[in-house]
Amino acid sequence: MPITTAANRLSNLWDDSKAKEMTQPELLLYRSNLLGSDKRITNYGGGNTSAKVMQPDPLTGEMAEVLWVKGSGGDVGSIKMDGFATLYMDKLRALKGLYRGVEQEDAMVGYLPHCTFNLNTRAASIDTPLHAYVPRKHVDHMHPDAIIAIAASKNSRELTQKIFGDEIGWLPWKRPGYELGLWLGKYCAEHPDSKGVVLESHGLFTWDDDAKLCYETTLRIINRAMEWFEGETAGKTIFGGAKHQSLAPAARRAVAAALMPAIRGMISEGHPMVGHFDDQPAVLEFVNAKGMEPLAALGTSCPDHFLRTKIRPLVVAFDPAKPDTAATLAGLKSMVEAYRADYAAYYNRCKHANSPALRDPNAVVYLVPGVGMLTFAKDKATARISGEFYVNAINVMRGASTVSEYCGLPEQEAFDIEYWLLEEAKLQRMPKPKSLAGRIALVTGGAGGIGSATAERFLREGACVMLADIDEAALADTAKNLTSRYGADVVRTVTMNVTDEAAVIAAYADTAVEFGGLDILVSNAGIASSAPIEETTLALWNKNMDILSTGYFLVSREAFKILKTQGIGGSVVFIASKNGLAASPNAAAYCTAKAAEIHLARCLALEGAGVQIRVNVVNPDAVLRGSKIWSGDWLTQRASTYQTDKEGLEEMYRQRSLLKRSVLPEDIAEATYFFASDLSAKSTGNILNVDAGNVQAFTR
Repeated sequence: MPITTAANRLSNLWDDSKAKEMTQPELLLYRSNLLGSDKRITNYGGGNTSAKVMQPDPLTGEMAEVLWVKGSGGDVGSIKMDGFATLYMDKLRALKGLYRGVEQEDAMVGYLPHCTFNLNTRAASIDTPLHAYVPRKHVDHMHPDAIIAIAASKNSRELTQKIFGDEIGWLPWKRPGYELGLWLGKYCAEHPDSKGVVLESHGLFTWDDDAKLCYETTLRIINRAMEWFEGETAGKTIFGGAKHQSLAPAARRAVAAALMPAIRGMISEGHPMVGHFDDQPAVLEFVNAKGMEPLAALGTSCPDHFLRTKIRPLVVAFDPAKPDTAATLAGLKSMVEAYRADYAAYYNRCKHANSPALRDPNAVVYLVPGVGMLTFAKDKATARISGEFYVNAINVMRGASTVSEYCGLPEQEAFDIEYWLLEEAKLQRMPKPKSLAGRIALVTGGAGGIGSATAERFLREGACVMLADIDEAALADTAKNLTSRYGADVVRTVTMNVTDEAAVIAAYADTAVEFGGLDILVSNAGIASSAPIEETTLALWNKNMDILSTGYFLVSREAFKILKTQGIGGSVVFIASKNGLAASPNAAAYCTAKAAEIHLARCLALEGAGVQIRVNVVNPDAVLRGSKIWSGDWLTQRASTYQTDKEGLEEMYRQRSLLKRSVLPEDIAEATYFFASDLSAKSTGNILNVDAGNVQAFTR
């Protein structure tokens, strides 16, 4: 446990003015959201809450006792009313007559749908019996670090008695399920004055017949544990003391930026992984400690921690006192292979005749001394949450190892949870991944009309997007818009001038640290200029070449470096122009630079093909709406060239096209998505015109 003081203990957030008009189910929702709002009480998706409510039976009209309990896969912090399963209590009690012992325990889950009240489609979780058989109206099951630190200590029963007396009981380790529900019911019958129990290696149950009192009991018990740890750990050496010193923040990010794409490439077979980097103080204290490696080898204790972080982390061989990133990179492959072999051996030692097949044998958590923690998963949110869970585990190990001896979950018990047939069934019910799930894209010119439309198209398909642009204000507005609809996990921004080599290199390092690597580059940053050749200054010529040719070269070169490090292929898409194929009056600098882009793409397609890096071009024409290049002098200049006014220019372009249609940013985004996705997996070196038809720009 981290050091706590009275000032930072859990606060009572209950508001009587809000709660006084609530129904019992509404009070359950209110209590749940309050508890889930603080990660010191329970982690994301962890724990559950319930209430036993008298309601009219929809068939008979007679009052029936109904258990409202968090449904399978929910999160108490963000749950809504439809996130609760509802079940008849009389039917749940009747299940006891069907139970024939622990060997039949999993089969009992199949009976829960028969207990459903009011045709509720929310699936009941495996923890339902734990709530049903506690004879109190309101029950909280939380995973506070302070309590799990007690539960994961070698003498957890003794510590529970010492800290809580008879108010809180203790039960030995038992996998969640029907049998544990019966244990809880038996404990309550034998200890009618008890307010809860500590479950060994698991967490805390508390209860009351009043919703507010149940909430307050939960807070009070957790705060008492936090206060006790504060006194017991004060002045003591934590994790055996420091073995390493942390690198400076910038140096830590630099090491992470180098390691993450290499690791990602090694573990993305079958599905691209997304990474997360964490170097908060609690993480650094642990990765730098003398006791880190032996504690990490013990694995986590709480089942929720374990399911998110695997049996144990991979400790990366890195010495911050003599930092040699190149040497660490050279040794990564053997580290990853050793972890896989160890995981496969664990599977073979523990598997049963009916166990699901071996799953991904790669680590989720990577600990780097002096640097921090890297976590990888199939999407950014899961990678972040897995890291949060391991921080919870660190806090637990901190407390338990300081006041006692930390005990991880026994290997066979850990396996039986990880490869639980019920967990496997839950995994099989997961929806099919979206087409860009796990993919990471960098979009230059990301705040413009085409860039933002492309980013949104990718986000809809499950990608993570780094938006790069020179316009900080527009970049912030675009990110705010996309984040509000797709979430903060999947959108990042970097201010970048594509002509600044150092800025481009730094942007890729940021992308690697934020997401773990790269799969897609959309090179879209651009300008437009219009002038007769005799009025084209050298400065104007060079500006076009710098941004539209040199800029595309720089972002492509750095993309190739990271894509080759990963070794899993990738897609580069240039947003060029019809003007790269068809000459246009009074735009020699612009047209020539765009032609250079197209030929650069052809060259890169040749270089990238052998390592499955595809390079293709989208050629827009006359994309006026939402495009920043049409908001300045270019609009006036082109209107003058074609002897029309600003309002008539779009119509002129529409009528000039063969299809007589306007081209929108979303049209370019769709073409870019085609080249970025597996829809075009066998296409490279291609040009796709999105111009509503322009015979001069026909490629053949």
